[in-house]
Amino acid sequence: MNTRLKIASALFLATSLTALAEVKLNDNFSVSGYIEGSYQATSPKPGPSTDSFNIDSSQLLFTTTFKPVTAVVSTFYVPNATHETTVLDAYATYDAGGGVTVTGGKFLSYLGYESFFTVNNPEISFANGDFLGVIPGYHDGVKLDYSDKDVGAGFALVDSVFSGPNYLKGDGELKHNAGFEGYLTYKSIPNLTLWGGFAYDTKGSFETHSVLSADFWLQYQVDKATSFAAEYAYKDGGLGAKGYNWLGLVTYAFTDKVSTAFRISGEKMSDGGPGFTKFTIAPGYAVTDKLTVRAEYSYYDYSNNVKDSASFFGVQAYFKF
Repeated sequence: MNTRLKIASALFLATSLTALAEVKLNDNFSVSGYIEGSYQATSPKPGPSTDSFNIDSSQLLFTTTFKPVTAVVSTFYVPNATHETTVLDAYATYDAGGGVTVTGGKFLSYLGYESFFTVNNPEISFANGDFLGVIPGYHDGVKLDYSDKDVGAGFALVDSVFSGPNYLKGDGELKHNAGFEGYLTYKSIPNLTLWGGFAYDTKGSFETHSVLSADFWLQYQVDKATSFAAEYAYKDGGLGAKGYNWLGLVTYAFTDKVSTAFRISGEKMSDGGPGFTKFTIAPGYAVTDKLTVRAEYSYYDYSNNVKDSASFFGVQAYFKF
């Protein structure tokens, strides 16, 4: 199938997803989720070009609320993964009042400006993560959170931050590798959010070194149409697992339906390791309030790597409910 036909097929996929929009809700139960599919092509130099035409991922999230307790369970599907379908979220939260909540179960890390779920980001690809996994994924544990209109804070004890078998779960024990996370956020300045957090593993993925990540980001809503964000994240996991990444992002809404994201990001491994600077533009069109089609072009400029550069192009459709 040639490229033009693949893009046409992706757009057809977008128009067909509305059949999934039937969701029943009541006072105690709700269902939400998404499905996304795309055509993506990457052309490295040197190296052969590759492309894919797939359903990228989908999620079903079930929420049950009997105040003061809310329970959440979600299933997550990624084609061609080791386990294509898995239970992602599985936690219960107790609202203690006064802005305090206590959560136990399997939940997502605090860290990261960009969402774990690409449907919540304005681009198809992530800013960073090619060489250094600064931002953790899911793990099991307990956490305590506080939030009001001006500040927020949280602290979590988890089974591990980085040493689980993949980004979907931790290692399932505390004795040999406890993990800790925490954050502070300040929201008192109008239209500005400041956020800082950390993650710490007493041992790392190779059981030889502790791992510390620190993440700082800010977001400023310039006006109704324009927003700006910046992030810097650092990780020290010992030799061969130390470095930093960063991003700068501007989003602009031309109309209620048409928007564009402009992003520059980078990643650099310590001790002479590889790195890159990435330039991204990602226009999007909201077909309906639940269905969006977007495109992305990104250019990578590598250093100390087998590749000198690479180009990425993608068209993605996603439906959220």
